[in-house]
Amino acid sequence: MRCLFTLWMLILPAARLSAQISPEALQQWESRKYSMFIHWGIYAELGGVWEGKQISRGLSEQIQAHAGIYSDTYARTAKRFHPVKWNPDSVALLAKHAGMRSIVITSKHHDGFCMFHSEYTDFNVVDATPYKRDVLRELSEACARHGLKFGLYFSLIDWHYPQASPISSHNSDYITPEHFELNKNQITELLTGYGPVSELWFDMGSHSFEQSLEMRQLVHSLQPDCMIGSRLGNDMSDFMVMGDNQEPDYIIGAPWQSPASFFHETWGYRSWQERGNEADKIREKLASLIRVCSRGGNYLLNIGPRGDGSVVEFEQRVLLEIGRWLDRNGEAIYGASADPFHVPFEWGAITSRSDKLYLHVLAQPGDGHIVLPGLDGKITKASVLADGTPCACQKDRKGVTVTLPATVDPAREFQVIELVFEGGYTVPPVNITPYAKNLTLDRHNAFKYYSNSGVDYNSRYRSVIREEWTLLPGENAKRTPVLYYTDGEKGRIIDLNLDGQTAKIALEAGTEVKLKNNITGLGWGPIYLQGPLPSGIEGIYGESAGIDPAQPWGRAGKAWERTNWKNNETYVMPGDLTQAWYMLQEITSPVDQQILVSVTSADAVTAMLNGKILVLHNNPYKKESMQDVVLLDLKEGKNQLLVKCFSNFRKEARMGIATHVPQHIYVKKLEPVKFRKGKYFPVSWKLGNPVTPHETLNLPNLRLKFE
Repeated sequence: MRCLFTLWMLILPAARLSAQISPEALQQWESRKYSMFIHWGIYAELGGVWEGKQISRGLSEQIQAHAGIYSDTYARTAKRFHPVKWNPDSVALLAKHAGMRSIVITSKHHDGFCMFHSEYTDFNVVDATPYKRDVLRELSEACARHGLKFGLYFSLIDWHYPQASPISSHNSDYITPEHFELNKNQITELLTGYGPVSELWFDMGSHSFEQSLEMRQLVHSLQPDCMIGSRLGNDMSDFMVMGDNQEPDYIIGAPWQSPASFFHETWGYRSWQERGNEADKIREKLASLIRVCSRGGNYLLNIGPRGDGSVVEFEQRVLLEIGRWLDRNGEAIYGASADPFHVPFEWGAITSRSDKLYLHVLAQPGDGHIVLPGLDGKITKASVLADGTPCACQKDRKGVTVTLPATVDPAREFQVIELVFEGGYTVPPVNITPYAKNLTLDRHNAFKYYSNSGVDYNSRYRSVIREEWTLLPGENAKRTPVLYYTDGEKGRIIDLNLDGQTAKIALEAGTEVKLKNNITGLGWGPIYLQGPLPSGIEGIYGESAGIDPAQPWGRAGKAWERTNWKNNETYVMPGDLTQAWYMLQEITSPVDQQILVSVTSADAVTAMLNGKILVLHNNPYKKESMQDVVLLDLKEGKNQLLVKCFSNFRKEARMGIATHVPQHIYVKKLEPVKFRKGKYFPVSWKLGNPVTPHETLNLPNLRLKFE
């Protein structure tokens, strides 16, 4: 059956998002690049010390939990919180001189203390302290005076509220209905009484899907262009937040931000913190800013003021030095786009514009030359951005070589080389694949764009949101694109891009084709079990290919247990927070062939065949269990199927491997396309109607061929 490669009219499910950030607001947020984070509350009064002892366990803003302080005893700290040295104008000006474009401050951290005047609790800076002033209101007004955007951090857990979940070791706590109503009421206060809020930085807790959706809709109904961070949970966000102090080494296909602390040990003020060398800290944080911007993200750098409201002088001096560097080089940061090469460079990083490249030299190249492979375009200017010192450039078939001037010494100061092009430039596309007959495009040979998906903080994983290929035909030809998929993908909708033309394709109305396999001729070995093991969603606990079940496995070196489990049965194991069970089964095949199986799992699943990941996703709707149809490309001889069942919120983990699966796939032909010899032919797909931009593809068996 053949379908036209045209746009389908779709009616989205009711759960789809009703509001999206305007393109202008999103562009403005992404262009800021560099902002100040402020962790400040009554915990700063303690400074990481309780009853005369330095509390080194955990983060100082969570000292109530880590020092085991009774809630009523901790609450009395507010009676001596009197930050007379706090000056919102000085803080705003510090951010501005540091080159930061916005401020995000903790409105309420996990301890439940509000740095604003809330009518829903008297545990706030106006009613509970001798200071009697609304910190947020005054800082919001100061930001407006000095041309900075104003954003808010809000903890979804609250150790002071009786109807909230109590303090736990993980902070990904269930949000009770009463607590959810409090949070909504306080968010309403913040979004109606403190002027424009550029972003809401939620943290911790574990919402249901419905709670996350309702909170998102509330935020956008009150302030439509307020950007929501991903720790709201259940992918209901406008931008993805990396882990604390994390910089990605992969390409992210959604708006994102990297939160960074001056010291990894704490975000809130710690009076006994060893701060080290100032010059080293400047280089460390500036290099992080550059790398994050080079990869397309925004950098959010935190300070932790003292209990009296003063900014730590060490942090202030570091910020101001970074600001001086930005005075000279800010053009290469603000509003700049990511590195277009998508390859690492040992000498540093690249940011870009449509007609410029900025080479951030963070380390001296061995021979004083920077090679930009495959770069093409007419260079009209090459110079040091800060002072205009010219640079020599040489272009050949391999690309462009830039010779650094003797004045460029990254050991002394990071420098930026500006390359200006007339009419723009081109770089080689990613994932170039010479076209050959019978070439199959699938997840294994795709270039992947990622986001971050998760029900809550402890169930996050790197979600694939787009897959891309660049074909290089060796001849002029007309080819028919053919999609192959299984019952696992049936009914899904994808945005398929072929040579720059995008259409929505429904994975339905395909021709059913029986797989040419011999299930009865397969040898199914015993099912081995490992666990429970402490684990996050991503990754496999130990080597995943060529496992010997007779040998200890993984970092803990545990032995595999041979079970009497059978295929086509579901088994129930104890579940607990962030732990995993592993099933291992050997399949012996007389020939190379494809078979379909079904995998039953718990709160998240990773399935691998012979070391290759086939399935990786979580359980966003918190169903009792999940079933995935998985296409196995068996090779002749022995094959190993490894399944990881991650447990997070359920007390039971349901697991199993089923072979009683209809052995058919679907084939859907599209309209023919033209290949031109030597001309790149880009191909990509993503979900056509994702719930949010962060939703994983979860199309493990989708394949494309050109016939």
